[in-house]
Amino acid sequence: MPQYAAVDLGSNSVRLLVADATPDPIPQVTRLVEERQVTRLAESVFNQGEVSQKAMENVCGVLNRMRETWQKYEIAGIRVVATSATRDANNRDEFVASASKAIGAPVEIISGQEEARLIQLGVQSVWPHPNKGVLIIDVGGGSAELILSEDGHLTAGYSRPLGAVRLQSAFLSKDPPTPLQIQQMQDYIQEKLAVVIAKIGGREYDRVIATSSSAAAVVCAANGIPRSKRETADRVKVSTAQLRKLFRELVGKSVAQRRKVIGIGPRRAEIIIPGAAVLLATLESFSQKSLSYCVAGVRDGIVADLAIRRVGREKAALSPEQREVIEGWARRFGVDLKVARKIAQFSRSLFASLEPLHRLSPDFGKLLEAACYLVNTGHLISGTGHHKHSYYIVSNADLAGFTDQERMFIALLCRYHRKAMPNTRQSDYLSLAPELRKPFLLLIPILRLVDGLHRAGDQRVESISCQLKSGNVNLILRSDMETGLEQWAIERVAGPFRQIYQRSLTVSVERS
Repeated sequence: MPQYAAVDLGSNSVRLLVADATPDPIPQVTRLVEERQVTRLAESVFNQGEVSQKAMENVCGVLNRMRETWQKYEIAGIRVVATSATRDANNRDEFVASASKAIGAPVEIISGQEEARLIQLGVQSVWPHPNKGVLIIDVGGGSAELILSEDGHLTAGYSRPLGAVRLQSAFLSKDPPTPLQIQQMQDYIQEKLAVVIAKIGGREYDRVIATSSSAAAVVCAANGIPRSKRETADRVKVSTAQLRKLFRELVGKSVAQRRKVIGIGPRRAEIIIPGAAVLLATLESFSQKSLSYCVAGVRDGIVADLAIRRVGREKAALSPEQREVIEGWARRFGVDLKVARKIAQFSRSLFASLEPLHRLSPDFGKLLEAACYLVNTGHLISGTGHHKHSYYIVSNADLAGFTDQERMFIALLCRYHRKAMPNTRQSDYLSLAPELRKPFLLLIPILRLVDGLHRAGDQRVESISCQLKSGNVNLILRSDMETGLEQWAIERVAGPFRQIYQRSLTVSVERS
């Protein structure tokens, strides 16, 4: 399964997520590593109009460390986004250039609408809500996003200048804040919410979901969940009455006192009052009885979006240089390149279609493609046992652009593209590194299926695809010609597929 990296360069903190993700219509995101560092980028922007030199150095130091983390993984794609504070900074071009160099990837300043889209997609990937109307609230450092999601799809998204750091800087200069400051802040919040209420207020919502650290702190504080166990707050509720009571308690406390409240961290205590105020105002304005916290955010949406767009799928295909090397060796041993190219095309299609089942890194796709060119090199030596001859040829070939481990992997695919499947008594199979044996077994059935499609020698099948439904895999051949021989060949090699994938396999034909 492809691995993706997402970096949310927010107004209050920088977050990194490295995750696996399926390419389904609603991708399933599985976290591998997460990092978060409070940077308060917004403070200098809202006070001075630009990112200060100190803030820039601080953020770039954090991004440098995060680069070291994400580069340890086989990343199929990465996206780095900057939000409200960077949008407002007068020196944003200078900051983006420095940040891009530090993280090792381009930093993209996104609009509030795009931020809302990613938040909604992130929530759906972690906590799907089909057939429901959901109001999502994300209170960041510089802005708050209010999002209407219907049947799992974004219906409306609004970005308002109601971030916790922004409001803290603008209104709450005293510690604890004065009643006048609180009232002025609340009036401002109502003013900025009014346009959203006018458009999507006055309707029923099946659930209100709040994301971001402000929401996590509020839910933890209201439910007595220690900050060290914040992960258990995912999907936990807080009622409007609970939130109202908590807010009244918080506004009378100093920062030092707020730091002692269970569930609120030392840095979050500095900005929890405006964060809680926005959440409470939203619930009251929309006449909602409660909200539930969701751990997802922009970073989850980035990963899901990369998966949906299949970013990195080009890594599953041979590079032009690699293809030139492979085709050179295939030509040297008398392989019909016209046929080999078609089989390689089929392998790319099948590898992509079966991704939800095999969940392999895209890099394995190119090794499968290379094997499609080389499986029949052994015919030049003898038609009898040609798979073993192909193994000998490839294992001793000088395949520039491939590591020794990759060359042996390709050679073993050639060795087992027909006849008996490998087992633990065979030394050549055992020579594979343990972590490569499962990917190897998952690729053999694919290679056998696509190799069976050139039986007639006249390339009757134009293209192939798969439908995965109810535990069944339906292999679809597209052709205007008779494909009985190809269907017979596929059925002959279907046994290993059913054995390895634990799925039934059927074949159907569509006229092209």
